[in-house]
Amino acid sequence: MKLFSALYSRVMQWSRHKYATYWLALVSFTESSCFLVPPDVMLAPMSLAKPHKAWFYAGLTTVASVVGGLFGYLIGTFAFDMIQPWLVSLNYMHAYELAESWFAQWGFWAIFLAGFTPIPYKIFTIASGALGMALIPFIIGSTIGRGLRFFLVAGLMRWGGEDLETKLHLWVDRIGWATIVLIGMVYFIVR
Repeated sequence: MKLFSALYSRVMQWSRHKYATYWLALVSFTESSCFLVPPDVMLAPMSLAKPHKAWFYAGLTTVASVVGGLFGYLIGTFAFDMIQPWLVSLNYMHAYELAESWFAQWGFWAIFLAGFTPIPYKIFTIASGALGMALIPFIIGSTIGRGLRFFLVAGLMRWGGEDLETKLHLWVDRIGWATIVLIGMVYFIVR
């Protein structure tokens, strides 16, 4: 069944769209404070589709993400009581409490790690503001962490280029179904 290859072809088509750059910036901004989809899902195919623009896309994603992180910081500073029910409803309070303990223990390094790893960055941006983290270390940590992550993704796609795009198209169905089977197995084992 060629479900994933059709989806892959569609994503690659979207990544070449004339407005894709604007959507990438918007997703990068919103993901840092409230949106659930990471910008990597747009950055990777866009960098793969146009390898000569990979560094531009990584830079745009980094800047938009850090600016979005500043928005998250402001939410934490001025509106935490308003968004706390949202964090509870999405089961993010445990992650928020983890962020609090990380800030107490590591400060700057907590925002750096949250920016680089798949940990929900938005929780850390909001926690940074709520806990009163100094703004300059927040910006520096966010820029370095997010920049490393996004330039790594774009660099890998640029390095792979057209060869990687072709190979992924050949293997995407097998990879997709293997991932679904793996997720199903993990679900039933953990449950």
